[in-house]
Amino acid sequence: MPCSREDIRDFLRNAPDCILVEVATADGSTPREAGAWMLVSRDGLFSTIGGGQLEYLAIDHARRALRNGAPAETLTVPLGPEIGQCCGGRVSLAFTGVTADLSRRLVSRAAAELEARPAVHVFGAGHVGNALALALSLAPVRTILVDSRSDELAAARARGIETALTAMPERLVRDAGAGSAFVVLTHDHALDFLVAAEALKRADAAYVGMIGSKTKRATFRNWLAREGGDASQLRRLVCPIGGTALKDKRPAVIATLAAAEILTAVLAHRAAVTSKVASGAT
Repeated sequence: MPCSREDIRDFLRNAPDCILVEVATADGSTPREAGAWMLVSRDGLFSTIGGGQLEYLAIDHARRALRNGAPAETLTVPLGPEIGQCCGGRVSLAFTGVTADLSRRLVSRAAAELEARPAVHVFGAGHVGNALALALSLAPVRTILVDSRSDELAAARARGIETALTAMPERLVRDAGAGSAFVVLTHDHALDFLVAAEALKRADAAYVGMIGSKTKRATFRNWLAREGGDASQLRRLVCPIGGTALKDKRPAVIATLAAAEILTAVLAHRAAVTSKVASGAT
């Protein structure tokens, strides 16, 4: 289940009697880091602490406490062969009954986590654009599908994907936050070039990609030169998107490959920025 503000509100509304499970400490090789959390109700779950036998033990421990109406004690679990999860580390799990105050804090936490996600702007709500937005919808990014045609955005909105209807997509590029990704696959090559050129001006972009081929990349290079653009920026353009190992042009295949490529770039960019900030702080 995607971790969004509305999702957690729905979960807490439908299952107010639940327990917050948090990874209090994580030493060595573990499924998730300290701070990872999930909610456990009598018959439902929200989010995850990593899955596997560790999560199964946590769910069982929390539900036993719910059935007994008693607090659940902290669990310290060695992740070895004895529990069938050979990570080799050690995890301590804290269990807290959800009160009205904690519920409000969890909603605020989820909202803050969502707000802090890097944005991926997908320009073009055609077959590949819709498939790509759907593929990215479960990833820890904020995906915005952009188009000038309302009808083309309808399918994405029905799936709960954020959309932006605009006749001037280049303005969204200028207004996007630092570390954003821009993926260009509109219905018009001239519009592709306009949006891609604007995105390449963003030195703080985590990723700039455009659907196409080597021929389209060469055409864009010539167009950029005629428009007085900076040719050196082309080295940052990914075109074609999704790599060239497979020649499969089905929208779902392109979208899946591109989503992995984009997510890798965005998370690597965020890690590099975080590391740079930390180094500067010390």
